[in-house]
Amino acid sequence: QVQLVESGGGLVQAGGSLRLSCAASGSTFSIHLMAWYRQAPGKQRELVADISSGGSTNYADSVKGRFTISRDGAKNTVSLQMNSLQPEDTAVYYCYARSFTSSTSWGQGTQVTVSS
Repeated sequence: QVQLVESGGGLVQAGGSLRLSCAASGSTFSIHLMAWYRQAPGKQRELVADISSGGSTNYADSVKGRFTISRDGAKNTVSLQMNSLQPEDTAVYYCYARSFTSSTSWGQGTQVTVSS
């Protein structure tokens, strides 16, 4: 089992930056994919970015060029650097992990609010 704890959310003005971090514990050796999802009020949860154990990354079109996902295998952390934030980026951001056996884990979520 993998436990995930996010940190780094908050309130920022449009055009600003935030960095989210997620620390994994437990059976971290089994993690293949780590990702960030977000859910805005009244909307479905959506993938923001993911990164595989090999370092391959994937981004939602809406964040390409603004957000960067990175992973530290030694520290079992995944981070999301968010630049040029816009009000439409306001959401609860969730850390996600999927193991090589396809079991999944979610963090508790961290609020990101971007004011106009």
